[in-house]
Formats: sequence, structure tokens, C-alpha cells
Amino acid sequence: MALVSTAEALGELVDSWPAGAPLALDTEFVRERTYYPRLCLVQVATPDRIALIDALELGDESALAAPLVDPGRPKIAHAARQDIEALLPVTGRPLGPVFDTQQAAALLGFPAQVGYAELVRQLLGIELAKGHARTDWTRRPLSAEQLAYAEDDVRHLPALAATLEEKLASAGRRRWMQQEAALLGDPSLYSVEPAEAWRRLKGTERMEPQALRIAAALARWREERAMARDLPRGWVLPDAAIHALAQSPPRTRQALAALDSVPRGTAERAAEEILAVIRDAPALAGTAPATGAPRPEPGQVRQLKQLQQKLQAIAAELDIQPEVLATRRELAALVRGVRELPVLSGWRREVIGEPLLSAL
Repeated sequence: MALVSTAEALGELVDSWPAGAPLALDTEFVRERTYYPRLCLVQVATPDRIALIDALELGDESALAAPLVDPGRPKIAHAARQDIEALLPVTGRPLGPVFDTQQAAALLGFPAQVGYAELVRQLLGIELAKGHARTDWTRRPLSAEQLAYAEDDVRHLPALAATLEEKLASAGRRRWMQQEAALLGDPSLYSVEPAEAWRRLKGTERMEPQALRIAAALARWREERAMARDLPRGWVLPDAAIHALAQSPPRTRQALAALDSVPRGTAERAAEEILAVIRDAPALAGTAPATGAPRPEPGQVRQLKQLQQKLQAIAAELDIQPEVLATRRELAALVRGVRELPVLSGWRREVIGEPLLSAL
């Protein structure tokens, strides 16, 4: 193991990597107090060594960019999407190609969010040490225990990937994995357009038109403010506050301050902005529809139940978790006539999409 903390050492490390050799990757970052992830450590395993790159000490990891985005160099990661996002300031675009061991495991019947340690235990028979999953990676110096934990996060990735690739081939699902991996290269996965931020809110399908427009406008305002100040969304305005403001829009500072779900500091500092957003909601709502999804009719409720049963049956036959094939929201959209959905594209269309359409 080498702890890399200077630009010179990083350059020497990158130069030492054999051309085309796969890189097993993991990152440690924090974002509890920020909108954007703050990269602290990058762990990289090659066939002959493990290196820990101290992003906080370096301040400039640009030497990593070329190998990380090199299409001729495979990358391996677990739950790769968060690592790709954390590395975007370094790479400038999503790194690739990436074999995501969590993604691969989900296609083989493991829970969609199965953890790395659990996969290593089940597939490799190795118990990893616990205790640093929630450590503060911003503190320096890093302890020997932290460094050992960070090493383990990439040590077993190559063997894990090899085992999963073999199982995917045996199950005839390598094409599925290739398509899933290609989706990780979509830049839109790693950013939120403020005008689209309302889509992250739960329960919008049950809102009345006016409430939906206000919620969408507030979500846009919150996203823009969080991005500009590099603050977590919830610190700017919690989801519960958006729902409360949309359902009972205040017209005065006093009415705003009376809402328990709106943090007192926000009500004091941003009252005029929030009131203006509510007042101008129709112009600020962005891409939000004029109305939420209509309440399903009795016939649609029956159809949704039929689709759920069909999904459960096919998932059981394939020995795969139902949510890996399709979500309940997608089923509801199918019943409403929506056809631009993940379940109707790629390998999912043949495996589950067409059978669901036939069941309507």
C-alpha cells in the first residue's frame, strides 16, 4: 500500500500502471454539510498494488483524469454511481467503462442495494473488518485502521468482479450487464437541472394543480440556492416544508413563520424570497405538469394489480428482485398510458416490458 499525497508521487503512480490494466476503484467523500461531495480519498487497486490517494492533501488529482476516462482501461467499483459523481471534478465527465459489482449482483438476484462487505462474504467467503463505515475522512492524519479499511474496499473488487462475470455468463445475462454499465455514462445521472428538481419530491402525483406548481417552483428555488451556496437541500428547505407551503401557501411573513415545518432561520432570512417564489409560481415551475397524475379509476386499479402480479411472477421465475425489473411508479405510469419508461427500453423491454404490455 502507498499513501499518495504529492503531485509528483501521483504522477509516478499513474505512470506505473500497466497500459489497459483494470483499475479497481473506491472513494471516500463527505457531503453531510455540502451540496457537492467533497472528495477525501481515492483507493485504486491494480493487479500488483493498492494505492490510497489523499485528495485533501493533494488538492490536484488531475493526473488521474486520463486513466479514469480511458475507454481502453476497464474500471471496477461497487455502487459506482456515487464514486463517479465524487470524481467528476477530477474527470470532467463520467468515467468508463465501469463494471459495477452491485449492479451485477442485482442482475443475479441479490438485493438491489446489496453491500460490498456482504457480497465479499457470500461470494468470496471473506469477512471484512467493520467500524469505519461512518468515519470522518476529513481528519488528518488518517489512522492505520482507517487506511486498512480503505484498502479492503478495493482489495477484493477484482476477484468479486471475476466471480460475478462468470455467474452472469452462466445465467445468460452479460448483455443485461453491458447495457446497465452503458447507462452509467449518462452525464444527466450526476446533476439535477433546477427546473427538474420537483421530480425528486415524493407525493407530487397527489397534489392539486396549484399546489404542484408551487412545489415545483420552490424545489427549483431550493436547488439553485443549494448549488450556489454548496449546502444540502434539506438545509435550505426540507421536503416537508415544501409540501406544507404548497398545500397552504402563506401570503405574509407572519403566516410563513407560523408553519412548523419551515426552519425558523429560513423563515427569517429568506422570507421575502420564498413568498415571491410562491407568488410567481406559474412562471417558475419549469417542467412541472399543469396537474398531478389523475386519481386512478377502478379499472386502472385492477390493471395495476394485474401488472404487479405479472411482475412478481416473472421476477420469481428469473430469481431476481422485482424492483430490479420495474418499479411500482413505472407500473402506474404504464396503466396511465405512458410509454417512455426504462421498463420499455433495453433488455427490460423483452424480459418484462412486453409481458406487462400484453397484460394490460
